[in-house]
Amino acid sequence: MRPPDRPPAPAPADRATDERAAEKAALDAYSGYLDASRTAGGRGDPHAPELSRFLADPLLTRVRMAILQAKEHGAMRTGTLKSDPSVTAVSLDSVPATVDIQDCLDATGYRLVYVKDRRVVPGSGGKRYLATATATRYADGRWRISTGAAHQDQPC
Repeated sequence: MRPPDRPPAPAPADRATDERAAEKAALDAYSGYLDASRTAGGRGDPHAPELSRFLADPLLTRVRMAILQAKEHGAMRTGTLKSDPSVTAVSLDSVPATVDIQDCLDATGYRLVYVKDRRVVPGSGGKRYLATATATRYADGRWRISTGAAHQDQPC
């Protein structure tokens, strides 16, 4: 007999459909996270509402702090960040459900610059590197990126 608080396991065809839907929702949240971070970073706005639409803690706080620190030092992000994400794992049975994402970020055209004169901040030159993230499905049914890591020592 199954526990009363857990729904019955879906049929295999339903399971595959649920996993594909989770993958799509997670990748959409990841894309939204990158766009929201670029926009908020370009404006120097750590409280941009689009951040909380696509991110959740602890990553939300980390992104806000990075934007705030850049702003306090008179800097902002500019340029283009290219992304090529893929799903590496789907865990619909975990509570909460999660999807793991791996990406090859190309930051060669994405720079931290001084607001005053648009000079590139020393040591902030971009490159291609591996990034990982976890999308989590929250009680409201929305997927948000809750953790993320840039593995800048791992080129891709």
